[in-house]
Amino acid sequence: MKLYTFSFQNQTKIGAKVEGRLADLTALLGIKTMTELIEKYDTLPITKAIDNASADKFFDFEEVEIKMPVTPQTVWCSGLNYKSHVLENPNAKFLSEPRFFAKLPNSLIGPNEAILHPGDAFQVDYEVEFAVVLGKTASRLTEPNAMEHIFGYTILHDVGARYIQFKDNNEMMGKNFDTFCPIGPCIVTKDEIPDPTQVRLRTRLNGQLMQDGCNDEWLFSLPHLLSWLTMACTLRAGDIVSTGTPMGIGFFRNPQVFLKDGDVVELEIPEIGKLVNPVVAASYHR
Repeated sequence: MKLYTFSFQNQTKIGAKVEGRLADLTALLGIKTMTELIEKYDTLPITKAIDNASADKFFDFEEVEIKMPVTPQTVWCSGLNYKSHVLENPNAKFLSEPRFFAKLPNSLIGPNEAILHPGDAFQVDYEVEFAVVLGKTASRLTEPNAMEHIFGYTILHDVGARYIQFKDNNEMMGKNFDTFCPIGPCIVTKDEIPDPTQVRLRTRLNGQLMQDGCNDEWLFSLPHLLSWLTMACTLRAGDIVSTGTPMGIGFFRNPQVFLKDGDVVELEIPEIGKLVNPVVAASYHR
């Protein structure tokens, strides 16, 4: 099932995609947020409610505004988890265990919202990522039970200011400019993607293909990532763990390619959809 957060006439609603339209789960089941839906998902009569719904409980996509699908308490991103991305970086090495950095709330935006560009000197770069949405509290998971804690999957755009990131190894600041973490367009429940190692990811910049990779080149499996991360911190329903990016980022191209004012970035995972965001100047001069 594909689940969306959307706005209609200034009201935020939760919807499920059914035959090309959105079923209004807020009206049908009283669900007000995606996190609430995730927490109650196994007990809700979603299919029955949709089957018995009247025509006025469905919306066309053209008449609504798609929002960020969920508001996580925490977002963790895995670095250097694709073999090709490690190999394209002359300064990188293969890791013995996963490494993570956080995306902070100020960086989160939804589909079609603008990525605010601070200026060319900051070397703003793109990364498509396959992201996990947690379905319940997860602490000190084991690899055998880790997948039980997943609710579904979404797309995450790990935007970064490479100048800041690589200057003095300041990754957290470089990855957390305002608007540097678009998420969406929806959450796909995990039953729709039974084998997450066979998912293809693509980035197009103004229509040009920049990244095209598959999760079969992960260095660390999804259960390993989750067990390693939850050794240190507790995750909760609606939280997000992203799994890295394949080769093709702008910094390691020759010549380099960075985002600029007026660009449009389209991230695609066929099983999930497309996450599209414009880039808009919000220049800062220091």
